[in-house]
Amino acid sequence: MADLNLFLFPASLLLMISSLVLVISASASGEGYSPKYDLDKTNVGKDDLLSTIIAIQGLVYCKSGSNLIPLEGAVTRITCLAVDKHGFETAPFTFLSNACNPKGYFFATLSPAEVQDGRKLKECRAFLELSPSDTCNFPTDVNKGIAGALLGSFRLLENKKMKLYTVGPFFFTPEPNSDSDGY
Repeated sequence: MADLNLFLFPASLLLMISSLVLVISASASGEGYSPKYDLDKTNVGKDDLLSTIIAIQGLVYCKSGSNLIPLEGAVTRITCLAVDKHGFETAPFTFLSNACNPKGYFFATLSPAEVQDGRKLKECRAFLELSPSDTCNFPTDVNKGIAGALLGSFRLLENKKMKLYTVGPFFFTPEPNSDSDGY
C-alpha cells in the first residue's frame, strides 16, 4: 500500500501541474477563455460624447427653510475633461448655461463645432456657478451642486440630433451650510 501511495502522489502532482501549464498557455496564446475587461464600463456615451449636440437641463432653487423658490437668473457651469487627438489630457473645457428662467429652469448646449483642436470630451459635470440674489447666494452640495453632478444617462432626441442630460435640482441658501458634526 505504501508503494502505491508513493506512485499516486507524484502522478497526481504531475497531472495538476500539466493542467495548470495547459490553462496558462491557452490564456497566453489568446485561445480558450480569457476575460477581456473594459476598464471604462461607465462611459455611458463619454467616448462619443460629441457625436451630436449635447444639452444639459435642470432646475435651480433658493431653499430657505422648507420653502423652495425658483431662482431666476441663476447660472450653472459645465466642465468636461478633455483629451487631444493622441489621447493626452488637455485643459478642461468649460461653458456656462443660459440664465435660469422665472421657473428656475436652465438649459445649456454644446455642439461639436464648439470644441477646438480635435479635442474629445471624456467626462462632464454640472456645477452651481452664480446666484443673482444678494439674499440667497450660498451654494449647497445637494445633488452635487458644488462637487459636480456627473452627466450620466441621457435621453436621445433624434429629431434634434441631441443628447439631453438632466441634473439637479440644485439649491442656493441664504446662509452658509454649517456641518452638523461640528467641524
